[in-house]
Amino acid sequence: MPMSASAVVNRAELLGLLDELGATIASELTEAERVMADRDSVVDEGRQQAEQLLNDARNEREHIISDTEVYRVAKREADEVLAHARAEAEELRKETDDYVDAKLANFEITLERTTEAVKRGRERLAGRSAFDDLTSDEVDKIKLPEHLEN
Repeated sequence: MPMSASAVVNRAELLGLLDELGATIASELTEAERVMADRDSVVDEGRQQAEQLLNDARNEREHIISDTEVYRVAKREADEVLAHARAEAEELRKETDDYVDAKLANFEITLERTTEAVKRGRERLAGRSAFDDLTSDEVDKIKLPEHLEN
């Protein structure tokens, strides 16, 4: 009613609007329930993916740790082999040095004896020259050992 505090509404129109509103609310509630159901499946799927990621990460961590441990063991064994080889090489070097030193010492002794023999021989040759200057009478006066007189 114009100019009054009361309003007049067409009943059929209002009932149609209310029916339309009820149908819309029902479809929206159905959609909301579907979204909620989807939400639960999305959350479940997210949890499954998160668990799978965690499992993959754990497996990768174990793989890395395993590889690292294998590397550590191999490195330790390689260091031991290298240390052993170095010690063995040092021992062989020492034995070789000792062998060469012994051979050189023997050679030195032989060389010294040979040098002494050469000196004696040269001295004899030099001594013969001194006898060559002797006269026959002086030679006769030299006393020879008994085994050389015959």
